[in-house]
Amino acid sequence: MYRSHTCGELRSSNIGEKVTLSGWIQTIRDKGNIAWIDLRDRYGITQLVAEQGTVDDSIFEQIKTFGREFVIQVEGEVIERYSKNPEMETGDIEVRMEKITLLNASKVPPFTIEDETDGGEELRMQYRYLDLRRNPVKDKLKLRHKVSLETRKYLDSVDFMEVETPYLIKSTPEGARDFVVPSRMNPGEFYALPQSPQTFKQLLMVSGYDKYYQIVKCFRDEDLRADRQPEFTQIDCEMAFVDQEDILNTFEGLVKHLFREVRGIEFEGNFPRMDYAEAMEKYGSDKPDLRFGMEFVNLNSGAQGKGFNVFDSAEIVLGINAKGCAEYTRKQLDKLTDWVKRPQIGAKGLVYVKCNEDGTFKSSVDKFYSQEDLKEWADLAGAEKGDLLLVLSGDLDATRKQMNELRLHMGDELGLRNPNEFKPVWIMDFPLLEWDEETERYHAMHHPFTSPKKEDLDLIATDPGKVRANAYDLAMNGVELGGGSIRIHDKDLQARMFELLGFSDEEAKAQFGFLMDAFQYGAPPHGGLAFGFDRLCATMSGTDSIRDFIAFPKNNSGRDVMIDAPAPLDGQQLEELSIASVVKES
Repeated sequence: MYRSHTCGELRSSNIGEKVTLSGWIQTIRDKGNIAWIDLRDRYGITQLVAEQGTVDDSIFEQIKTFGREFVIQVEGEVIERYSKNPEMETGDIEVRMEKITLLNASKVPPFTIEDETDGGEELRMQYRYLDLRRNPVKDKLKLRHKVSLETRKYLDSVDFMEVETPYLIKSTPEGARDFVVPSRMNPGEFYALPQSPQTFKQLLMVSGYDKYYQIVKCFRDEDLRADRQPEFTQIDCEMAFVDQEDILNTFEGLVKHLFREVRGIEFEGNFPRMDYAEAMEKYGSDKPDLRFGMEFVNLNSGAQGKGFNVFDSAEIVLGINAKGCAEYTRKQLDKLTDWVKRPQIGAKGLVYVKCNEDGTFKSSVDKFYSQEDLKEWADLAGAEKGDLLLVLSGDLDATRKQMNELRLHMGDELGLRNPNEFKPVWIMDFPLLEWDEETERYHAMHHPFTSPKKEDLDLIATDPGKVRANAYDLAMNGVELGGGSIRIHDKDLQARMFELLGFSDEEAKAQFGFLMDAFQYGAPPHGGLAFGFDRLCATMSGTDSIRDFIAFPKNNSGRDVMIDAPAPLDGQQLEELSIASVVKES
């Protein structure tokens, strides 16, 4: 028996017991006549003590040979700790060492395995198996485990059935790039790894499994960022014989259950709902952060026609009201201007209006606008004495995106985005299609299987761009937690959708013929939703990055620097797979 208890288990009630512990050495403090070891495992830390006169001298000799992260086994007696530590769950006791067994030595770690480590992110990714020993990472994986457990509990309680779907599937042309897998047994042909189990869950509805779910790996070959990985996990769900309201109620219930059981947070009432058009008009985002105000204000009526060409030539002039920020210095405003002009944001400049305490206004465009003009702006924005208006202009879509970034930046700068406050919102009535200027055709905003709103069906023939989707996303704190739609279950409507998206009959049959065939055998009305599991965990924890909620994540280049993947294949493997590798020179 390597241990009778874990390192987080012993309490005052265990005093006098003989115990055996095993774990890693966190720290050693050797004062000559007395020595302490903090022994760590997944469950916590227990302090071990050896004092001359109470233990064999050989124990002191052993301790001198130990270092951080050595794996040891200790036998001893639980005693009351002389200097108690209320910060530790085991802080009332310690174990008097009677026997130590070295289980394995350790090299000096490349960074300190502490909550506040001295290791940079790339170094910690390289030695991820050491990083996983740190409490902040361990706590995030524990949260992930509990979210997974509670998800299954809730969905089981409302009669969902977990069904696995294949990982080796057929490549489809919609969405992000696929990861492809060559088939040795079928030379020149490839599988794709699924971006989602979309078609399979619809087939399960045709098969009569009316409440399906799966906590499933998905794969997308796209550029990475803090909340995106090439392989990620979804809570993937589908229901038959339901309408939109059934789905929203079911999965709002899931989110409430998870926050209650994992975070101890109760949401009052129903989650608010907002049309996509309203979200874009007020926040420039289909995943608005509602923890703070600063809604967009259209200033066209007060800003245009005054001889300032930048505004006069713009499609839209947008402002936000930063409450109480009129004291911003010129240096701070110049810094904000430089921030919005960065390539990632793309604005050409920033206009400000200070609402002074004496009722006057100070602006970067004073020579074009009178005090009465600037007061009109302030009135439109609901600005009062001490407030600061920040204004951008240009094309509608670009300016909204830029102002959304500025709004979030100001929210961070002013401390308005409390990580322990959670503001969910359903975003409804997305456009079904979006026009792509480059390809000169429509693309599905969600995917080709999303149903149009019934009241917009007539517009498909006359004005496809105005058709709304029977789709919905759940956003929280500026993050899209999940999204879904009512699906098309009628084969004729599905064929019409493929036609709108530029598929020929042959292309549609080649890509999705199996689904169209299935729809001929009694497809029920159905719809579903998928949550980004990693994002959900990160949002519940109040953090932006999903990496620490994944045991072995990739870096921003899509590499696993720990195992050095991806890596080239040798010539024999390539020959067996009937493929050649051609690397373009950069």
